[in-house]
Amino acid sequence: MSEPVEQPPVAPRLGDSVGARSTVSIRLAALADAEAIRAIYNVEVENHTSTFDLVPRSIEGQRNWLTERSGAFAAVVATMENRDGEERVVGFASLSPYKERAAYRPTVENSVYVSRDHGGLGIGRTMMEHLIEVARDSGFHSMIARVEASSDASLALHRACGFELVGVEREVGRKFNRWLSTAVMQKML
Repeated sequence: MSEPVEQPPVAPRLGDSVGARSTVSIRLAALADAEAIRAIYNVEVENHTSTFDLVPRSIEGQRNWLTERSGAFAAVVATMENRDGEERVVGFASLSPYKERAAYRPTVENSVYVSRDHGGLGIGRTMMEHLIEVARDSGFHSMIARVEASSDASLALHRACGFELVGVEREVGRKFNRWLSTAVMQKML
């Protein structure tokens, strides 16, 4: 899991030179990635419903989150080179225990976030495929995704990766003055 996974070039986005093609790499997240991860996540916290968090993460909170993750539950980042040849974090993903009780241990839950500047380039799918491989290699039996029910892009990503809708939790969250439902999707590994 520590070796970078090289993916085919994707179209340029912000920070890339015109006409350039960048390769997406997946690698284990490091503490040095905390600020980039926090920036991506906090855009979602403050402006979108892809997370039900209401309070932006502090840099200390983000570092703690990274430090607490290891093994199959380690966070990964998707990176691309910017026009200066510097690696830039454009997304992050992780697996988490599905539930605390012991009988649920063969099941994991996924989280995938891509910078809004890099959406639609296949970065989310690349990270998801990596998570599925890690989950299989780690001996998990099932993967669950909880997706805000109106998020067409997240629903489509999960369907494209073999997840099936197994239920809807209606109006279980409230954010931006509206009720939010959660689509529960599952992939058997």
